[in-house]
Amino acid sequence: MMRDFKTHSLDVPGAVLHYEVREAVEASGKPVLLLVGSPMGAAGFVALAERLPERTIVTYDPRGVGESRKTGEPGTSTPEQHADDLHRIIDELGGGPVDLFASSGGAVNTLELVSRHPEQVRTLVAHEPPAVHVLPDREQALAAIKGISRTYERDGFGPAMAQFITIVGLQGEIPADFADQPAPDPAMFGLPAEDDGSRDDALLGQNLISCTHHEHDFAALRAASTRIVIAVGVESEGQMACRGGLGVAERIGVEPVTFPSNHGGFLDDTFGMPGDPDGFALKLREVLEG
Repeated sequence: MMRDFKTHSLDVPGAVLHYEVREAVEASGKPVLLLVGSPMGAAGFVALAERLPERTIVTYDPRGVGESRKTGEPGTSTPEQHADDLHRIIDELGGGPVDLFASSGGAVNTLELVSRHPEQVRTLVAHEPPAVHVLPDREQALAAIKGISRTYERDGFGPAMAQFITIVGLQGEIPADFADQPAPDPAMFGLPAEDDGSRDDALLGQNLISCTHHEHDFAALRAASTRIVIAVGVESEGQMACRGGLGVAERIGVEPVTFPSNHGGFLDDTFGMPGDPDGFALKLREVLEG
């Protein structure tokens, strides 16, 4: 049976944020646990939240995603903005310290949060942050991502998303000529080839460049009072986000922890190919309690 949740909204500079609170089934004395993605919103974490009934769980839609609407300038959202949004949500929850599980772009944003407000976070489990600057092939990777952005501006969602899916699944270093290679057929991925004229997609239009090109403050992260755990998927070996996670772990001096499944290992079958949400929740519980 699904847990009930309460919805809340919070005015922040340039946006109104939507977040959801699921109370623990029984009081446990454990910190509130935030589940954070980017551009994935609250809906992506339902399966994981339901498998952690002993925790009060908070999920949210990042600015420009789902129910969290921008009120300021359209366009790019930055890790600094997302980190400040999370800082303000934690203040609304009582100021913390909270526990945090964050995946993908959410891991990038919460590492920025911890570098600025370590007192608000007891433990951060950062799952596969696509931190391109730590890769040995960063110049090729940065150029390839800029190429995806150019495709989006020129041809729209389908062709750009097909390139994005291709690059995130690549094993090993990114080819120097990735941006010059023929673009894959969007239909191969069930994507539209036609351009609908919109350029406000949360991933491709708002977060792609700012997230992957973000340069982390490793000195602040090494000095933080927060316990930082870098997680990578057992099925993600060699992929860009997994390699980014390993690079971040090396720079802050922690051993990475292997989680079940892949980059979306906490997902059930709601969004297509499922991960292993049961195994993922067990591992996350183990890590948080460790």
